[in-house]
Amino acid sequence: MKKPNVIIILTDDQGYGDLGCMGAADLKTPNLDALAGNGARFTSMYAASPVCSPSRAALLTGRYPGNAGVRAILAGHRRASGLTPRVPTLAGALKKEGYATGICGKWHLGLKPECRPNANGFDEFSGFLAGCLDYYSHIFYYGMSDGGFNPTHDLWENDEEVRADGEYLTERITRKSVDFIRRHKDEPFFLYTAYNAPHYPMHAPARYLDRFPDLPWDRRIMAAMLAAVDDGVGEITDTLRELGLFDDTIIYFQSDNGPSRESRNWLDGTEDPYYGGTTGIFSGHKFSLFEGGVRVPALFSWGNKVPARVIGEPCMATDLFPTLLQACGGDPAAYDTDGQSILGLLTKGESAPHDCLFWEMEDQTAVRRGDYKLVLNGRLEEGEAPRAPVFLADLSKDPGEKNNLAETLPDTCEELKRLALTWRRGIEETWAREFAGNYSVT
Repeated sequence: MKKPNVIIILTDDQGYGDLGCMGAADLKTPNLDALAGNGARFTSMYAASPVCSPSRAALLTGRYPGNAGVRAILAGHRRASGLTPRVPTLAGALKKEGYATGICGKWHLGLKPECRPNANGFDEFSGFLAGCLDYYSHIFYYGMSDGGFNPTHDLWENDEEVRADGEYLTERITRKSVDFIRRHKDEPFFLYTAYNAPHYPMHAPARYLDRFPDLPWDRRIMAAMLAAVDDGVGEITDTLRELGLFDDTIIYFQSDNGPSRESRNWLDGTEDPYYGGTTGIFSGHKFSLFEGGVRVPALFSWGNKVPARVIGEPCMATDLFPTLLQACGGDPAAYDTDGQSILGLLTKGESAPHDCLFWEMEDQTAVRRGDYKLVLNGRLEEGEAPRAPVFLADLSKDPGEKNNLAETLPDTCEELKRLALTWRRGIEETWAREFAGNYSVT
């Protein structure tokens, strides 16, 4: 039996409502919408963290971030630690199954040699290692570059630093992804296409901006950046069809977390409520454990093996490791993951495998069980005071988490609080035992 190819496409800080098939009427994402129309569209897919490094670590390892060794946004200087070969990745697992493995785009899981993609299961790496880049100079300008404001060039082909000044980064990531597909068309491959759009800095060529002349300026550049991504997805899918590979290729698309409200996303002092990105009906943004920070747009396409449908059952990005490994003929039981395979859910309509889903972010902790979601010390945005020490919502009736039921349902509240704190203690114990001694974010 032919092994399927696998492509994971990840965007950066794209809100739940920033995709046509998820309800955006002012954006144009026809290629992603087409994938949704021919496969599964998730309405309750969760990132494992509301920020990028932990979210990406969880996606690639199938573990909660604390169990993968990455609990915070990682620094961008070249001594920064992060993910190491101690924790297996999906790339490494598929490599053992005979797959060629490659990443094009954003890594943000450590810059030390042992933390880089080539040390963690990827045969090929074309992209950048820090959290964000100028889209044209490919320089990391932000304060975590070296403990202060110390701009660092950050564009790589495997372990060799390269220069491509002036090439728009989104288009470069697409070009490199298409090249990888063409070179590996005669063998099973795993490609991780990790766009940094629409993460700041907010850069887009005029040819994309011109598609949205009537939008407010901040929404216009968000739309343009996502249009460039969508064009890239179209190039990837067109290449697969040209090579006769589309029906035998699994394509999974997801955003890493909710949209940013950081002022450097726009102009300091702006009062515009959009800030470019939207969470739809959900409360919270990037850094928040409310729905807007962790519920993300997600799609799964696999020829006629995954029927066109909308999946509302709660799932998490940690599920992708066991799901994709199983689809490719591997044994998920051979790996220690927190996620569970949802292949039966995708292909046969079976029930989702989770009883509870958990999150942590600094002093925030959250759990979802069934329709109930509990958030401890939950913040709507980074730097804000907690919204409430304990916030309980019934997502079936209140998906926007507007009404706190903590006092109305005290027994449910206490039970979920116990579950959340017990899980959090387990994360802290694993962290202290396995990772804390040789880990630094600064």
